[in-house]
Amino acid sequence: MSNEPMMDVTSDDKLWAALGYPIVLVAIIVLLMEDKKNRPFIKFHAVQSIAANVVFFIVGTVLSVVTLGFGGLCVPLLWLVFLYWAYQAYQGQMVNIPMVTNFIKGQGWA
Repeated sequence: MSNEPMMDVTSDDKLWAALGYPIVLVAIIVLLMEDKKNRPFIKFHAVQSIAANVVFFIVGTVLSVVTLGFGGLCVPLLWLVFLYWAYQAYQGQMVNIPMVTNFIKGQGWA
């Protein structure tokens, strides 16, 4: 999807989508709420943030094991990336995360 803002996105949609990136629990809760998961913008960002958090947890764990714990130093930098994606979602843009976006679209999750 493009980074252009969508026309039917409300400020509530943007807020829920943005909160899902740094706080993955919000994304999980969104998918359990019927009225929120029926909104395409919110559902896309919720599924994508969950997938991105899982990927970065796995990568961080492997990196930490391989580097004997020093890989954990990159966690604050990764959190800044999640904050940037949250900012983009709050601006009403569809965030394109390499490989993650293609995966969730290919699975039909978003």
